[in-house]
Parts: sequence; C-alpha cells; structure tokens
Amino acid sequence: MIFLLVPFASAKDKVVYVVPVEATVEKGLAAFLERALDTAESAQADLVIFEVNTPGGAVDAAGEIAKLLTDTSVKTVAYVNNRALSAGAYISLSADEIYMVPSATMGSAAVIDSAGNAADKKAQSYWLAAMATAAEQNGRDPIYAKAMADESIDLPEYGAEKGKLLTFTAKQAKKAGYSEGTVSGKAELYSILGIEDADIRSIEESFPEKLARFLTNPYVIPLLLTLAGIGIVIEIFSPGLIFPGLIGVLSLVLFFYGHLVAGLTGYETLVLFILGIVLVILEFFIPGGIAGLLGLTAVVGSLFLAAGDPVHITISLLIALTVSICLSILLVKVFGKKMKFFRKMILTDSTNTEQGYVSNPNRTELIGMQGKAVTDLRPAGTAIVNEERLDVVSEGSFILKGSSVKVVKVEGSRIVVREVSEN
Repeated sequence: MIFLLVPFASAKDKVVYVVPVEATVEKGLAAFLERALDTAESAQADLVIFEVNTPGGAVDAAGEIAKLLTDTSVKTVAYVNNRALSAGAYISLSADEIYMVPSATMGSAAVIDSAGNAADKKAQSYWLAAMATAAEQNGRDPIYAKAMADESIDLPEYGAEKGKLLTFTAKQAKKAGYSEGTVSGKAELYSILGIEDADIRSIEESFPEKLARFLTNPYVIPLLLTLAGIGIVIEIFSPGLIFPGLIGVLSLVLFFYGHLVAGLTGYETLVLFILGIVLVILEFFIPGGIAGLLGLTAVVGSLFLAAGDPVHITISLLIALTVSICLSILLVKVFGKKMKFFRKMILTDSTNTEQGYVSNPNRTELIGMQGKAVTDLRPAGTAIVNEERLDVVSEGSFILKGSSVKVVKVEGSRIVVREVSEN
C-alpha cells in the first residue's frame, strides 16, 4: 500500500490581518483600507478581519470600500465591536462573514445629503439597491438591508415599525441571518475562526494617513477653506502683517496635503493651483483682468479636482465665502477700533474740525462786501475785498479790470461777485 503525503496548511501557517474601520467613513478611510488589502494580498493572507466601529459617513466612500471587499481574493470578516451604522452597515454587509459583540448594533442606514436632510429619490433608490445587493451577495435576506435604509418597510418583530429604520442588536442580527455569531471578544472570535495559532498581524493607520483622514473630513474642508479665505483677504488689504497670510496659505497646503496623502488627487492639481496663484499675483503687475481671471479659474478648478465631489466642494466654497465676508464685516465694524491688532489694518483717525482740521474755510462774512477787480474777470479772476486779495468768479458776465464788485455768494472756496456802479 502506498501513501501519498499531501501537505496541508495548519493554523500556524495561516496569515491573518486585523484592520480597524473606525470613526467617520470618508475617502481617507477608503485609501487606507485599499493599502491594507494590497498588503494582505501581497502577503497571500488567508483572512482579513475588519474591526468595525463607525457611525457611518459618505456614501461614495462606502461604495469604494465595499467594492474593495467584493473584489479582493482574500476572505473577509467584519467584526462589529461596537456599532456599524449607516455606511458602516453597508461595509459590514459587503464582508464574507459578520460577527458581533453582545452590545453591538448594526443598521440605521438612511442616506442624507451634506445639509443633513433626506437625499433625493434618485440617491435613495441607488442606496437601497446597493444595500440589497450587499446582503444578497452573501446569502442574506435583502428585506432587512432595505429596512435599514427605508423607514416605510414594516418589521415590528425587530422593532422597526413603519416610520423607523431597522437597527439590529447582536441577537436580532443572528436571528435574521445577518451575523454568523455573537462573540465576547477577539479571543472567542479567533477560536471560532480557528486562527488562535495563526500569524495574526495588525495594520494600523500611519500618522500621515490619520492626518489625511482628518483633513478630508467633510466638516473640516469648509473650515480650512474659510481660514484660507479670511487669512488671504486680510493679508491683501493689509500687506505686511504676515501672520494672517501665513494661516491662509497653510490652510490651503493642508487641504491639498490631505487629499494627496489620501490618494484622492495627484500632483497635477497642486501644479494647477500654484499656476493659478502665480497668475493672480501677476495681475498686480500687469493689469488688464485676463491674468487674474485665468488665475482665479485655475485655483477654483484645482480645488474641484482635488476634492473629487463637485457638490460638496461647491457647498464648502459657498460656506467659506459667506463666513469670510460676514466675519470680515464683523471684525471691521465691531472690533476695528477696540483691538490693537485691527487698528493696524483700519484707519480710525479722522480730520475733523474738533481736532483742528479745516478742509475749507467758509467765508460767508464776505457776503455784501464791496471791492475792486484787479484783473479782468472772464469770469474768473482776482479782486481786492476789504483789503484782502481773493480769487473770485463773476456771475457769468465779463467784468473789466478796475470795476467795482460786490460779493453776492460764497460756496466753500468759490466766491461769486457782481459788478456794481460807483456812487
């Protein structure tokens, strides 16, 4: 009898990667998870465990992450150790298996716009289809995935009557077939998956990736653009302060840095932005408007290319513009005279009469006085009135040199005279 020795992979030979899926779901997270899966595939890993704890986030980013999970050749497990809400539920459903801790929740996946309101019907239809597809591809009943995103679906046995979105507890998810099991922690999860003795490796976000995720957060982008707008406007109108301009430029640098590190854009957008700034500066030396217009177009275009989401960047720019204008007005009107910093930017002195300034003496006391024209008045000329040589103007007619004149009107520095006959 002949025995064939067939090598087999023991648990010790398995390679497992544990990857965190935390905080808000945005494109920075998608870039990090893409790197993590590339690392796992390059190492020929047997399993990737995604440790999920997220309140949700951007739909487009969730879509990119779900596609990464669907396309990878490595088996994936979503380990929900706290909450997988909204986009987090969609990501979890895209994994091959789901495990939850007893206190975990999953669901509540209504799609909303950037203003916090319910999205339009087209976006809702897409999201419902995406949720259902994510459930179906792993053999789960799509009705529950739809109920997570559509409050019109009635599932009272799971606490989701009409008007409420479905949010599974760990027990409910197991009952509905949306969870392979409830585990007390990683140790029990590893035991169930048979990887206690496997080579378990963790992939953590690097500092640049964490910073990029923060800088590409939908709430941080308007703040960066607002700081950039305020800083640059103050510097333009008050050159030499340096600090506001430095803050403005630094905000823009952080904006592009975050998007570059997150893999959302390339260096070509940075080149386009720098070119735009150069053209705007060139406008100060070569007036005409063309260079300035091209520069402004290039700057705005680079922001749109870097962001990738035209709707969100438009809203962010409008917010930045509105806040910059309102804050600038507030600073000038309210704090302009009170704060030393703004007194450097705003002229608060006035040349008023109380401080001894006289813009034009009012010679009303001359009205009615008589004198002689010392030059021909054509109609302007010179006359001597009350032994004072004055620049005068006739009412319109020619007055010959040596004629007697009378002051009939004084309008600021304009003294009007009329010829009078000598007695």
